[in-house]
Amino acid sequence: MRLERVGSVKAAAGDQVVVESNHLSAHRREGQIVEVHDPGGAPPYLVHWSDTDTESLFFPGPDAHIIPAG
Repeated sequence: MRLERVGSVKAAAGDQVVVESNHLSAHRREGQIVEVHDPGGAPPYLVHWSDTDTESLFFPGPDAHIIPAG
């Protein structure tokens, strides 16, 4: 079990990231975290996005949440 402090985001490779939409015309995005460079699991993360089949560097905002692998 991974403990998180309020206001902090921690993740590991293999975790899922979900970004909820704040606009009616935008869709929810989901991706898998491919790389985490910080040993403590802090952002940014390299994410493979399922909707575009691309990878990008991602800094989570307040509309994002992490779902641990497994």
